[in-house]
Amino acid sequence: MSVDRHDPNVVIDAEHPSEVAAAERFVARGGVALAGVAAIGIGFGALTALVKARWEPLLTADQAVTDTVVAMVARNTILREIASGVTDLGATATLILVLAVSTLWLLLRRQPRLAAYVVLTATGGLILNPVVKELVGRLRPVVETPVYRTDGWSFPSGHAMSSLVCYGIVLLVFAPALRTNTRRITVGFAVVIVTAVGLSRIALGVHYLTDVLAGWLLGTLWLVLATIAFHRWRGDSHIEGAGPLPGDVPPADRDDLRPVPDRHPPLAAHPWREVGELAVAWVMLVGALIGLGMLVRGPQGDTPALRWDHTVVATLAENRTPAFTSVLDVFGEIGNTTAIIVASLVVAVLAVAVLRSLRPVLFLGVALVGEITVFLTTTAIVDRSRPQVPHLNPDLPPTSSFPSGHVAASLTLYACTAALIWATTRRWPYRIVAVAVMMIPVLVAGQRLYAGAHYPTDIVGAVLLSSIWTAIAWWVIEPVVHSDRSSRAGTASPDSALSRPESPSVAETSPPAR
Repeated sequence: MSVDRHDPNVVIDAEHPSEVAAAERFVARGGVALAGVAAIGIGFGALTALVKARWEPLLTADQAVTDTVVAMVARNTILREIASGVTDLGATATLILVLAVSTLWLLLRRQPRLAAYVVLTATGGLILNPVVKELVGRLRPVVETPVYRTDGWSFPSGHAMSSLVCYGIVLLVFAPALRTNTRRITVGFAVVIVTAVGLSRIALGVHYLTDVLAGWLLGTLWLVLATIAFHRWRGDSHIEGAGPLPGDVPPADRDDLRPVPDRHPPLAAHPWREVGELAVAWVMLVGALIGLGMLVRGPQGDTPALRWDHTVVATLAENRTPAFTSVLDVFGEIGNTTAIIVASLVVAVLAVAVLRSLRPVLFLGVALVGEITVFLTTTAIVDRSRPQVPHLNPDLPPTSSFPSGHVAASLTLYACTAALIWATTRRWPYRIVAVAVMMIPVLVAGQRLYAGAHYPTDIVGAVLLSSIWTAIAWWVIEPVVHSDRSSRAGTASPDSALSRPESPSVAETSPPAR
């Protein structure tokens, strides 16, 4: 039977062919996904069975790989340090920090369903790995020259599985909202991290190759199953416009997963003028601190002020107690370089989550980079000797006493944090937090005096350095747009920082002139 397409009485459903094609694509993709999940599950099951049965060829190959790689790392100190540093990216503390910051970001951006996905998927992964380890009960590798020590069962690798689950969660939630090129770079970076963490466990001699492979397979399987369950949950809640991945949110929510909206003001209104202002201020501050340092670097008995300077440190050193030492040591660690870097990254991410602008990141970067460069320049020129008392940290350099680097770095970071909180909200509980964080550099300063690392005048120099430079950075960068100018800047005002801002028009994307 033929159909006359020109017959007006015949109606042809123009959408039907496209619907059929879409259904065919869905079936094909679903079949591929199902086959992939089945292959992962079968691979993990087969590997587990072979390890549990102690299949000799597999055990021999595992031991050969471990012996070869560990012998190479044991002979090279640099490789050993690199492997130890990389493996920390898969440590439980690191992953919990990444997941906690991601969860807090989602809560600040009013995405509680995605925050629940992050928490539940990560928690399930942390529970699943030790359960499987107990069921298999494989001992860790025995090598001729141990380069790293840890305890617990070996199969599957907890670092390999947990890093894949953690960084996989972050990708599934945030990557779909990114631009194509940025998304590709982000995915590639995450793959490199997860691969490097797994290989570092072999290099350190704490896991066999099959342990790492099993960790990746089990982590992938769990991530896929958790994502499918989340998709079903979202479907049962009748959320329109959401895709299969957690980050495939409805269009109205996509800006909540991006650091800043697609259309936003430029990072710096007048970059060359701002660079010039910072450069002039930097030179003047260095000159003032060098002058002050030269005044206090003389012998301890030259003036009454310098005699008092030494007396304070000597008195604290004579009255140390084990309990007080253990308490203050915590604040000494809070002021070290690693802690400052980690804390500054967390503050930067959360500031962007609240303000939907990259200017707080620029402000933190300028403040911390300026602080460290001023500190290094000043301490190299002044070259003041440390106090002549027993030091709690014997690895301190013999000079570099003025100004205190720990105090300057911690005061800069937490002053920036307090300023951002104070300017972002008028709610008194948050402003209490802003005041409370300023106690951290005070305690760091007390620890440095107590440990015999600095004189009181070194602390004064650090306070001057940090407070002046932080104020200059705030004035030049203007990290928070005030409410009377927020409509012109196209960013969230302090009063509405936690609410979803409207997309600015083209005419509104120029930042306010100072």
